[in-house]
Amino acid sequence: MHWDRLFEDLEGQLAAEWESERAALDAESERLRISRLELRSRLRVLCSAAARATIDLPGGSRIRGRLQALGADWIALVQAEGASSRRSTRIIPLHAVRGLDIDHGLILASLDDEDASDPVLRERMSLGFVLRDLARRRVPVRVIGIDGADLHGTVDRAGADHLDLALHDPGQARVASAVRGFRIIPFSALTSVQAAGDQMP
Repeated sequence: MHWDRLFEDLEGQLAAEWESERAALDAESERLRISRLELRSRLRVLCSAAARATIDLPGGSRIRGRLQALGADWIALVQAEGASSRRSTRIIPLHAVRGLDIDHGLILASLDDEDASDPVLRERMSLGFVLRDLARRRVPVRVIGIDGADLHGTVDRAGADHLDLALHDPGQARVASAVRGFRIIPFSALTSVQAAGDQMP
């Protein structure tokens, strides 16, 4: 009888040690997995959940809305404007994102990259691709620079790392008589691009 109790105690101790060791290994494995997790993977999960977010931008500005789409080097945020709840979409280059305030539950959910399957086609679209489409369609845009510049006009063309903007008043079509000037803007100087009428691809 004495030996039976001794063996039961030993088995209990061994089981507890194994459980403790397995928990430590699981925790270390999870830390290693998270150490390899990229921001894009988390943004993919947050966009698929249409997460409400406040995005910090250069110069201390912040914008609020729902994350809508993720591209190769940009993210789209949908905002409701004013009492009319008119929606507008802002395309924000990832290099301009200084931080995101998001619900804690969604932050934790974004750590789960199990559904990080093959990216959708949109995730291969670069900022240049989106801007070239806006140029092709002659859509008036509002461009915010990292220096706080607030410009209105139409994208005439977009290169690999810059765009040409024909400057004109908001709401006007790009006709020669309305254009006040032209500006070349490197993508690295952009904080966001907003299309009039939200005609984004």
